[in-house]
Amino acid sequence: MPLKHAIKQYVKDGSHISIGGFTLNRNPMAAVYEIIRQKIKHLHLYAHSNGTGLDELIGAGCISKLEIAYAGNGKAAPTCIRFAKAVQGKELLFEDYSNYMMSLRFMAGAMGVPFLPTLSGFGSDILTKWGFPQSLRQSDPKIADKKLVVIDNPFGDWAGASRLVLVPAINPDVTLIHVQKADAMGTCSIQGLSFADIEQVKASRNVIVTCEQLVKKQDLRQNPDLNQIPFIHVSAVCHVPLGAYPTAVFGHYDYDSQYLRNFAMAAKTQDRFKKYQDTYIYGVKDHQAFIDIIGKQRITAITADPRTGYSVNMKRD
Repeated sequence: MPLKHAIKQYVKDGSHISIGGFTLNRNPMAAVYEIIRQKIKHLHLYAHSNGTGLDELIGAGCISKLEIAYAGNGKAAPTCIRFAKAVQGKELLFEDYSNYMMSLRFMAGAMGVPFLPTLSGFGSDILTKWGFPQSLRQSDPKIADKKLVVIDNPFGDWAGASRLVLVPAINPDVTLIHVQKADAMGTCSIQGLSFADIEQVKASRNVIVTCEQLVKKQDLRQNPDLNQIPFIHVSAVCHVPLGAYPTAVFGHYDYDSQYLRNFAMAAKTQDRFKKYQDTYIYGVKDHQAFIDIIGKQRITAITADPRTGYSVNMKRD
């Protein structure tokens, strides 16, 4: 279905959502921009380690609560700027976990179990710094009653661990991901690193997939071992070439370092950021119109080298 319709159907004010990708890679940017255009608010966002997608949503005022491991845009912004400003200004509630904890939380959701144990977090303030008040946990049944629980190892000191950290499962209302290939039923093939996308998809009640290539199901059946996401998990498939721009899609295009540097400059002040979003998000009707503004020259400059999967000529400083 068209992306505009998919977002309208599945993402509502107050939805609990997660977005795929990792920092500069495969952020579902077309879907993010559409959420912003539709002015959907009060979202609860789960992010493993995200970048531009998260920062755009926070900057647009779409996110009210956040559970996260990390947010950064490489050299352009080692810590996402609108994210940092919102946290420092107490404009959103957030709780932070380690990368491994967030991976396990999505895995627990995918497995259908309420929590998973880990040793991650010991020796850090992640265990003691909680961001959500108890009143919020009690009022929203989708939020775990506790950030985490530390228990004695029920098997004694077996495997060299006397204590364990239990982290709660995540089951978003909607997960948004961008992939290289999908068929019309929703079977997906991700090239390169999959990050936590597969667990996020399987943990979620609904899934919106944007893809570079919409292929026939017979094409994906030729190498079924390369299809990480079965169609049974997917609610909507949207064919959106360059749907992760300005982040990278392995084998198709690299991240646009020039665009991300300009984005970082705009993100530093509210006035500049508003002008930026008015031009590149609110000022266009869809993702293709946004790409048209960027122009063929920039897209050609970041096109992936077929041998390496990324742009070998792009200046990354």
